[in-house]
Amino acid sequence: MNYHEPPHDNNSRTAVRLAAVIAMGIVTLATASALIVGQPSSPHKYMSSAAAGGLVFSAFPITEPTVAWGLVTDTFRVVEYRLKNGQSLSDLLQEQSLSVQQQQQLIEAASAVFDVRNVRPDKPFYLLMPRKAAGAAYIIYEPSIYEYLRFSLQGEPSVERIKRPTSSEVRTATGTVEASLWKTMVDKGYSYELTDKMEDALQWSIDFHHLQKGDRFQLVYEQHFVEGEEAGVGRVQAARYQSGDKTHHAIYYENGEYKGYYNLNGEPMKSRFLKAPVKYSRISSHFSMRRLHPVLKYNRPHFGTDYAAPAGTPIMAVGDGVVTAASYNGGNGNFVKIRHDNVHETQYLHMQRFAAGIRPGVRVQQGQVIGYVGSTGLATGPHVCFRFWKNGRQVNHLKLEMPPAKPLPASEMDSFRRLRDELVQRLDKSDERRPAAGKP
Repeated sequence: MNYHEPPHDNNSRTAVRLAAVIAMGIVTLATASALIVGQPSSPHKYMSSAAAGGLVFSAFPITEPTVAWGLVTDTFRVVEYRLKNGQSLSDLLQEQSLSVQQQQQLIEAASAVFDVRNVRPDKPFYLLMPRKAAGAAYIIYEPSIYEYLRFSLQGEPSVERIKRPTSSEVRTATGTVEASLWKTMVDKGYSYELTDKMEDALQWSIDFHHLQKGDRFQLVYEQHFVEGEEAGVGRVQAARYQSGDKTHHAIYYENGEYKGYYNLNGEPMKSRFLKAPVKYSRISSHFSMRRLHPVLKYNRPHFGTDYAAPAGTPIMAVGDGVVTAASYNGGNGNFVKIRHDNVHETQYLHMQRFAAGIRPGVRVQQGQVIGYVGSTGLATGPHVCFRFWKNGRQVNHLKLEMPPAKPLPASEMDSFRRLRDELVQRLDKSDERRPAAGKP
């Protein structure tokens, strides 16, 4: 456990400061009144006489309290506590000298507002320990920057789930790819999260493993704030990616049953299959009829595409379907196979492990995590060998042309065009190479 300086709650701190200022005014006014009506004239230590005979008040000494999680924390020691592997919330509560009944009350109260199974070891608890008493008075857990759980261990045990005040604004981003998209984004001060959201918007039209130097992008996105401080990135509302003579747009449109990214003509960006089963990766070996196997050291066909990525990287189903296999098999290592329809199947090899709930017969959705990158079976390093079947034959998925999805109906097009035109105008204004007003 480590001593930890708690974060400040801006709203609570403002309220405390205002109360202190009001108190200062009352005390100062009362003291001044006493002097005026003939109380002892020796100057008070917080005021002095002016040359003209009037009173001049100096600053009243106020120590601003530290406020966090809706509590004044100056009277507590704040201790950081992390669960170890295999531990749960129950283990933490047992250490607080609570009765079994009190522990059960807290777990039931927490379960009513939060799934306690989602408590993560990488997110610490904060124990507020009274300076002159044993045990914690409060326990704080922050599932995300947007909210926290406050366990009260004093009196009747209780748990509150408190959402922090949030706001958002629409921003734009633009750049030209140099060494890589991720380096370009970071060099320009954009977050990894924004890069990830841009890939989500364009993943059906852009192969992010084959970007070129000089490619350009523009984005319109939501920036979230928590208590006035920058927090996470919201949805990318519009994206434009220009590579050579090709330009791709993604416009987010939502109206009842219609929801998702569309191109400028109102056609869904979502295709039957994603371009790749992993993000943040590179192709380390292509589909080939003759490849020197890195382990067996002889040439043989390679009916898949290898994506190298750090061990533990999530592997996604490239399309909706039903899991037909999830097991270990010799050279394939841990693998999952999915049937998408009567024509298409996909397979994902060398997994470190399967995602929770992945087993034969389970239906999965496009983009759902089905496992994690590993190097089980015949593999020299962490990667996923992705295989694609069409009519029972393994084919190179990178060369397939998938049929387009159905466009928005005519009844939605006027609404879509208004949104599209507004967002495209924002993209134009964000373009870093767009001529300044009044210049050719």
